[in-house]
Amino acid sequence: MIFGTNLSFAVKRWVEPEAWAAVVRHELGLTVAQFSFDIVDPWWPADLRASLAARIRRACASEGLMLHSAFVGLAHYTYNQLLHPTEEGRVAARQWYRNAIDFAADLGVVAVGGPAGALSPADAADEQVRERRYHGLLDDLRGLSDHAKARGLGALLVEPTPLTREFPWSIDGAVQMAEDLAGTTAVPVQYCFDWGHALYRPLYGNQAVTRPWLEALKAHIGQVQLQQTDGTLDRHWGFTHQDGIVDPADAAAEMRACGLGDTPVFLEVFYPFEWTNEQVLDDIKRTVNACAPAFA
Repeated sequence: MIFGTNLSFAVKRWVEPEAWAAVVRHELGLTVAQFSFDIVDPWWPADLRASLAARIRRACASEGLMLHSAFVGLAHYTYNQLLHPTEEGRVAARQWYRNAIDFAADLGVVAVGGPAGALSPADAADEQVRERRYHGLLDDLRGLSDHAKARGLGALLVEPTPLTREFPWSIDGAVQMAEDLAGTTAVPVQYCFDWGHALYRPLYGNQAVTRPWLEALKAHIGQVQLQQTDGTLDRHWGFTHQDGIVDPADAAAEMRACGLGDTPVFLEVFYPFEWTNEQVLDDIKRTVNACAPAFA
């Protein structure tokens, strides 16, 4: 299996390409990483983005590090994105994604994406508006897939989340979205399956298990993000937390049993900004050591 880490752990700390590339390669001992748009904002001026992309590519080449894909990150996830209640907000979100695709192409990664958006409570409560927003999202993904293909990317990523105001949030919804998009996109729209999302008990109750998701969506899962959680919130803890319910060896075995043994796996761990650099580095190193052997 390809096993690497999202750069979520580096946010607001190791933001220089040379710094995070060295940490991933030498401190964590990994050869693959996933870029986060918490490091570079796609709204930044195009010339700055181009300069940073070139610098990132040089830093990764110098360290022997491969960037696999680029992901939305935590900052942009706080916005309603492609499901914003106003047309102007949705237009802006489309442009943000086009900029993100451009930057991802400049990085030389194979895929880009993340959670696609969130309905407002008013839109979610109106069934007609909800349906209209869903089909608008499908159209946006088709349009963005055209742009992704033109820029040489291989896939768009959509991440299912455990929020009923987002698409998709259930297995049935994810299957339906895959069917609705089948044969209509220029590049595949794949799922980034977040292990902790499927374990969110307040929404899924006794059905908060990962195996049914993997079995139903295995043809559409392009990658897996791994986090430690207790099932009561979307924790994104490192694998040092004593209240965690995710066992890396069990996760790897389950993926292999479902025919996903070749699917890339990325840690996605967030840390309190108040933690010292030393605390973060110690925890992410111990997390990698706890997980990497299971996916070797």
